Amino acid sequence: MPEGHCQLCKRVPTKMAALGDTLPFYAGPKPTFPVDTTLAIIISIFLTALVTFIIILPGIRGKMRLFWLLRVVTSLFIGAVILAVNFCSEWSVGQVSTNMTYKAFSSKRISADVGLQVGLGGVNITLIGTPVRQLNETIYYNEAFTWRLGQSYAEEYAKALEKGLPDPVLYLAEKFTPDSPCGLHGQYRLAGHYTSAILWVAFICWLLANVMLSMPVLVYGGHMLLATGLFQLLALFFFSMATSLTPPCPLHLGTETLHTHCGPAFWVTLATGLMCVLLGLAMAVAHRTQPHRLKAFFNQSVGEHPVMEWSPEEGGLLSPRYRPKAESPEPQDIPLSEAASEAASEACCKEECPKEADHAL
Repeated sequence: MPEGHCQLCKRVPTKMAALGDTLPFYAGPKPTFPVDTTLAIIISIFLTALVTFIIILPGIRGKMRLFWLLRVVTSLFIGAVILAVNFCSEWSVGQVSTNMTYKAFSSKRISADVGLQVGLGGVNITLIGTPVRQLNETIYYNEAFTWRLGQSYAEEYAKALEKGLPDPVLYLAEKFTPDSPCGLHGQYRLAGHYTSAILWVAFICWLLANVMLSMPVLVYGGHMLLATGLFQLLALFFFSMATSLTPPCPLHLGTETLHTHCGPAFWVTLATGLMCVLLGLAMAVAHRTQPHRLKAFFNQSVGEHPVMEWSPEEGGLLSPRYRPKAESPEPQDIPLSEAASEAASEACCKEECPKEADHAL
């Protein structure tokens, strides 16, 4: 072998490992957390908040305890879903069991399950052997390739080539590269960026809804809850439209073809969005028909804020009117002490005496 070629092999041994007759250079299964760390953090935060609210639950009396628990659980569930799906990799998923080559330019074949999960920020590819132990190696791979802002998908794919990952993983990852004729990279990257931005707007609306529902402006809180659901549905509509701009690219793995479909993140977002829309509309209707019960559900006294009401004659839900004096609560007679009563009578006498003198003159 020429000396120059030997020096090249020393400089890039990992690249040569992907083309030789040996097993992939990737040394054993990469240690992975059973759940995505970002999702684990989000779920832990919301579960901690839920436990905190449950601890203080015994301090609430009567039916308000059940109403309060229902509001807290619903609100935390909506917020957790909006954040979790933004970082989830299961918007478009597919899985197939097939018999395929384990490495390029090699006749060795394995039987494995290949999974593909496409999220808003990248692609996750899994390769699990059936059985896991084949060719004197544990076949269990879980590789992520991201295209979020500040990260290059092409560079991550180049690093995967240097590692010498198995051929099925590299085959699927290559389909999402910017230079691939399938066009999946631009299609899903565009959909991921804009869908993520719309979901962040929905999260802000959810925060505003919680703030307003804790104040005596329940109708505005219902409107923001309605906006939260509408933005989630808008995100789903944009993701569906953007991912259907180009014809589907066939993904052949051995004798089988991998087909993708909408994943759990898509359907959970759809269910949560519809729930927010229905809750927002229900609050708007309840504010028109049963405002006292709505205030009671949110533990707000009916006479706590008697100044401002909402009149359909003066602009609907968004136009306040002031309660006339006749509807205002009657003033209460507060008994004065004897000393205060004597002082008041003396003051009245002083005011009336000069008037009588003037009339006499």
